[in-house]
Amino acid sequence: MTKVIIRLPSVKEVKDFVNAVSSCGCDIDIAADRYIIDAKSIMGIFSLDLSKPLELRIISDEENEISDVLGKIERFIVSE
Repeated sequence: MTKVIIRLPSVKEVKDFVNAVSSCGCDIDIAADRYIIDAKSIMGIFSLDLSKPLELRIISDEENEISDVLGKIERFIVSE
């Protein structure tokens, strides 16, 4: 599992993010506080507090798949 921190501060960015990850074959979750939701679910994302950074979890053992996901979402990743 690979974890990164993301921000989705606007409705447009949530839509763009879901469009980017929807085509990925692996499981991708977002963890916020005690909730874990499917990152491909726009309704699930809107149920979270989007004013805070979110932890994205990419569940895959294939490096190519992980790199593909990270490439698609790089503009949403927060530098730590």
